[in-house]
Amino acid sequence: MTEPGIRIDVFSVFGEIVDSATASSVIGRARTNGLVDLRLHDPRDHTSDVHRTVDDTPFGGGAGMVMRPEPLAASIRAADPPRPLLAMAASGRPFDQAMAHELAAGSGFSILCGRYEGIDQRILDTFVDEEVSIGDFVLAGGEVAAAVMIEAVARLVPGVLGNRESIADESFSDGLLEYPHYTRPADFEGMEVPAVLRSGDHGRVDRWRRAMAIRRTMERRPDLMERRGGLSAADQKLLDEFD
Repeated sequence: MTEPGIRIDVFSVFGEIVDSATASSVIGRARTNGLVDLRLHDPRDHTSDVHRTVDDTPFGGGAGMVMRPEPLAASIRAADPPRPLLAMAASGRPFDQAMAHELAAGSGFSILCGRYEGIDQRILDTFVDEEVSIGDFVLAGGEVAAAVMIEAVARLVPGVLGNRESIADESFSDGLLEYPHYTRPADFEGMEVPAVLRSGDHGRVDRWRRAMAIRRTMERRPDLMERRGGLSAADQKLLDEFD
């Protein structure tokens, strides 16, 4: 039985950036297998001048150029994309693993990539459901951010990853960062793999991994621990066991 896929539409004047970033590895295979239906739309295809102009100077003056509303509106209308339509913007809602799960649970979503100084506000007000940011920094355009979102969401779609346990154990799945990983050799330049991982006691291994995830989160992301309500009695017991 074929797993259900997800449709993702991207509106960009540099769609090749998104296409290239999602053409390899896990996401590339998912596209080939039909689990990810990525559709790229170039607003320049909906311009009427010989230069295919998609930007103009801002009203009120100022540096830079702004993406014009007509090509964007025409491109969106022609594609009739799946909702929600998300615009990549530094001022938007922070993208996180919870949002990735939200989007992966649906049948599809769309991304509008800005360029230059931004997108005409009337497009954002009329067509866009939400603005989204991948961090407190500014990029030259939304394409790299869009590729980040696509990978984060697509890998959660059933069938894209071969091992569903990979999703259950990874960072942010339970409000915690992921525990450390080790592989062969058991001794690398005098640094040994923790004995518990070589013990064969799977119950103790699971407890150790949980304890390490808690410890790592406390050290690196105390804000995540606060969001979980702090250290529980069960968490403290695990930490004490492997102190």
